Amino acid sequence: MATGIAQIFIHKSILLLIIIQSVACLSIETDTISTGVVIKDPQTITSQKQIFKLGFFTPPNTTNRYLGIFFTFSQETVIWVANRDTPLTDSSGSVTLSRDGNIVFLDGTTNQTVWSTNTSPVIKSTAQLLDTGNLVLREEATGDVLWESFSEPTDVIVPGMTLSQNVKTGKMVALSAWKNASDPELGSFTAGLEAQSIPQLATWDGGRLHWRSGPWNGLIFLGIKEMFYAYLDGFTQVTNDSAGNFFYSKPQENVYITASVNSTGHVLRNVWNGVAKRWEVGWSAPENECDVYGKCGEFGSCNVMQSPICTCLRGFEPEKEEEWGRGNWTNGCRRKNQLQCGGDGFLMLQHMKVPDFAQPLPSRDQDECRTRCMGNCSCIAYAYDGNIGCMFWSDTLIDTQDFGDVGVDLYVRLSASEFGSHKGRKLYIIIPVTVSFVCISVMIIIVWWLMVKRRGDRVRDTSIVEAGQMFTTDSTAIVLRNETKEVNIGELPKFTFEMLAKATNWFHEDNLLGRGGFGPVYKVCFLQVQRTTNPAKKLLDWNMRYNIIEGIARGILYLHRDSRLRIIHRDLKPSNVLLDKDWNPKISDFGMARIFGGNEDHGSTTRVVGTYGYMAPEYGMEGRFSEKSDVYSFGVLILEIIKGKKNTHYFNDEWSLSLIGYAWKMWSEGNGLSFVEESIANGENEEEMVRCIQIGLLCVQEKPKDRPSIEVVLSMLSRDIVELAMPNQPAFSENGSTTGPSGSTYQNVFSSNELTLSGLDGR
Repeated sequence: MATGIAQIFIHKSILLLIIIQSVACLSIETDTISTGVVIKDPQTITSQKQIFKLGFFTPPNTTNRYLGIFFTFSQETVIWVANRDTPLTDSSGSVTLSRDGNIVFLDGTTNQTVWSTNTSPVIKSTAQLLDTGNLVLREEATGDVLWESFSEPTDVIVPGMTLSQNVKTGKMVALSAWKNASDPELGSFTAGLEAQSIPQLATWDGGRLHWRSGPWNGLIFLGIKEMFYAYLDGFTQVTNDSAGNFFYSKPQENVYITASVNSTGHVLRNVWNGVAKRWEVGWSAPENECDVYGKCGEFGSCNVMQSPICTCLRGFEPEKEEEWGRGNWTNGCRRKNQLQCGGDGFLMLQHMKVPDFAQPLPSRDQDECRTRCMGNCSCIAYAYDGNIGCMFWSDTLIDTQDFGDVGVDLYVRLSASEFGSHKGRKLYIIIPVTVSFVCISVMIIIVWWLMVKRRGDRVRDTSIVEAGQMFTTDSTAIVLRNETKEVNIGELPKFTFEMLAKATNWFHEDNLLGRGGFGPVYKVCFLQVQRTTNPAKKLLDWNMRYNIIEGIARGILYLHRDSRLRIIHRDLKPSNVLLDKDWNPKISDFGMARIFGGNEDHGSTTRVVGTYGYMAPEYGMEGRFSEKSDVYSFGVLILEIIKGKKNTHYFNDEWSLSLIGYAWKMWSEGNGLSFVEESIANGENEEEMVRCIQIGLLCVQEKPKDRPSIEVVLSMLSRDIVELAMPNQPAFSENGSTTGPSGSTYQNVFSSNELTLSGLDGR
């Protein structure tokens, strides 16, 4: 009996040992495959920071086995497949290093090689899975990279991976879609980089262009409409003389982003939501019918908001009228009147996705683009982007799209007859128009003079010197200098003094918005027929406030990144943000702004201008300013919008804290909702409100290097960046003061008025 019990105990112990060994062998505590090491299905190796695994997987609705790389926290998200065209039908597979130093995937049943890195033989090598998701094969003696999975991607790109096209050989590193969701075999769609002219991303269906991103201007792709509204983090251009142009996703700590091409040809940009534990689609393309390449054919334009979506450009007509009427637009349009080279004109099409095949020419002047195109008889269109310069088209215009409210202005060359520009006809029109204009102008001046005279009780002590010089009212002066010779205002609208006077109802106090460092600021309405009452005060709910915050951020992004010249505003505050009738924010008052050119990214001054309460510490104390100075001011605006109080008008008596200090205290104690204005504070939006407080606190950190750029702020607001960094305690947070250089203390200013320091010297 005792013997039987002992035998049972021994058998159970052996079984338990086998189970323990089986479980242990599934998770190998290493990120490296060295000589003699064999990884058998279902074993895996894991990158050092536990982000990626190399192992075996089975797609849904199949029993086939593949070797791949996938996320540890989302193992169904496979970023690379080794044997995509040669699956195993059982779990006998293994991975090891061959005698010649290659990584090999073996079929355990037949002992045949299913897949191999197939590099030149070496004496000894090691394979390592990096935290970027890259599987790298190195020669052990020298450390040289022999092969890497990033050089042979499948359908997914992750931060650190490159897409490239060798401009000399045409060889590409591109993504290729799965055949379907259950089969990683090579599908019909590929996605990659076109770098022959101006770099752009594109997808192909069996080698035929399916979608394109439009030209890369160094910041955004001009054919992706969403990029004009918000910064989409992910791509940076790198130039390499030997291999052409590269794009790579910018790695960010604790932010997981993928871009992929699926079996239907859609490019998807996904962001991992660490709270909800799921991937969220941040952007996809093609988004609609107009995004499909060449939808309207040559010289056609697509607008998804119209019906039908395709129209011929002005000066063109359908190539095949009958097909066009049936909704088949692929044959496009033809020119009505042929160009004559001399005497042609240009039609401006606003807010367009520019056509394919653009040829660039660096230029800082849009007028140069027009001159060069007009002087080249083969040039049929041009466009201008501040970061690219001139773009020219010579043969055809295809894949043109009307974006509606954002995009690039496209100038299409048309025959003079399209403008009705016959010389004789010009004279018949110009002469009577000119005479009429002169007569009407004289009458307007007389009527205006009589009206001003009658309104003497409203406009006193008024003296009008020569046109465009000076208009004075008591001790306050509005100075109108004739600066047209000093500044190239291009196509900006020009307003006469009379127009400004009429538009402000002769500078009536009802239209006075406020007073700045250069004098009073008036609201103007050029279409005003009669004075009407400004709408009743409206309570801004949380959604409206959030939209205002995002809108201001987009405006700052334009100033810092998308405008032709980099602009630092230096005086961002509530009174310099105007709201239109739809409550959309508009940044105004650029009297303090500084323009940076070239590679400039910061400056300094001995004359500090701006408003206390919104100045970054390094600017108010030392005169140093940069983009991060505007970010600080924006952070103050965020907190003001959330609290419904001005920083300059707020002081917490209980804790002797400024608005910023109170925000820091409530947030750091986990009680952020208490900071929110009571009228909008609710549990439904608590997470988003507290998140915005945290973003505001990140912006008002004392050191500029700690503050995020405005691009990153937009990514935070749009949740492209899900997990936020922890802010440091901001300046001006305790007792209304902060410690400055050399231990000196600077008192924050709390007053009932806004003190603006203005510098009158020219910029």
